[in-house]
Amino acid sequence: MTAATPRFVTGSLMRHVVVMAGTGAIGLIAIFAVDLINLLYISMLGEQAIAAAVGFAGVVGFFMLSLFIGLLIGVTATVSRTIGAGRMADARALATSSLVLVAGIAALVSGLTLVFVEPLLHLLGARDRVAELAQRFLTIALPSTLMLGVGMVCSALLRSVGDARRSMMVTLLPAIVTAILDPLFIFGFKLGLDGAAIVVVIARTVLVGVGLYGVWHVHHLLAPFDRSRLGADARLLSVVAGPAVLTNLATPVGAAFVTHSVAAFGASAVAGQATIERLTPVAFGLIYSLSGAVGPVFAQNLGAKRFDRVRESLRASLVFMVVAVAAAWLVMALLQGPLIRVFSLDGVAAQMVHAFCSWLAASFFFMGALFVANAAFNNLGRPLWSTGFNWARATLGTIPFAWWGSHYGPVEVLAGQAAGAVIFGTLSLACAFWLTRALGEPRS
Repeated sequence: MTAATPRFVTGSLMRHVVVMAGTGAIGLIAIFAVDLINLLYISMLGEQAIAAAVGFAGVVGFFMLSLFIGLLIGVTATVSRTIGAGRMADARALATSSLVLVAGIAALVSGLTLVFVEPLLHLLGARDRVAELAQRFLTIALPSTLMLGVGMVCSALLRSVGDARRSMMVTLLPAIVTAILDPLFIFGFKLGLDGAAIVVVIARTVLVGVGLYGVWHVHHLLAPFDRSRLGADARLLSVVAGPAVLTNLATPVGAAFVTHSVAAFGASAVAGQATIERLTPVAFGLIYSLSGAVGPVFAQNLGAKRFDRVRESLRASLVFMVVAVAAAWLVMALLQGPLIRVFSLDGVAAQMVHAFCSWLAASFFFMGALFVANAAFNNLGRPLWSTGFNWARATLGTIPFAWWGSHYGPVEVLAGQAAGAVIFGTLSLACAFWLTRALGEPRS
């Protein structure tokens, strides 16, 4: 099938959802697995201050990653819709503009973060040696943010043309590189935390190399850069990408408040929170990937005016989410003991991971509902709805509940965060079903 043929307007929608979300999850899990692998090896150093430092650095990195995920949602939706309408030349021009714009944004954001990294870490609650270690890690890793952004957009462009396998490989190969090089740099070269940061830079170099090869050499998806189109393309992309970025930034804002609340209970609590934050996107990668991965399925059918298939796409995504969350929760509940041991957790950190794996993970049924709704909102012309629901969950659904929990203990802080997911996940899914019912009559 050629890149110009809309792939998702025919065939089984459940199969399209499974393939796109499954391969998209592998790719997204691979990105988060880099952080998880780093934390795993760093925990073997046996110093909680280092694990806590990686936790604080991870919150800063999560802001960057959320920014890029929001941008790639916009790129995927816009380019997929253009391909679905049969305008391949415009799609190629959009792809080129997307890479240029994201590269510029990544350079600006990483530069500003480097300048203000010390007050940012202090705001999160990092102090003394923990803050110094986190700043050192970020000073090495942050300049490679440009490569992370460009590589992730390449992955999005490959999904837009239906090449799910190659999109997956863009992020899977860097994770494999990380798993191989981390023990070498951390223990073999005796670089410790600095070695982990250096491996992050190497992995991102692989990420951008593999991504550009697929987009440029395999699919010829990049048109010559036309500076005169950049402004118009930026406005077109911003219709979805702008709200999607705002939507995605809500999650790290909520996570930052939770980390700040947990930090009051000491380095062990921060280490426990860092472990949970790195486990969840790997364990629940299938639902984390839904908003971006199934976007082309919604967008191509909307572009082809197949409204019946848009409605069926929402139902298929919801069924897929429920099965994925149930399976992940079961695995985490069964493996919680080994997880606690392999990450060298004890005391408060072990209590937090135990509570999460046993019962707090159930909140991801509702987080999954929110991700499914986001996919519908972002690709059916209501991206601001996605923004509103995510920010409501991250603020009204997190801050007051987590603040309440901070008066009792770190597990109660996490329970408060879960309560907001229940409320706003339910409301957002109800609105998504209403939106799809309001679409035009299905074509015969």
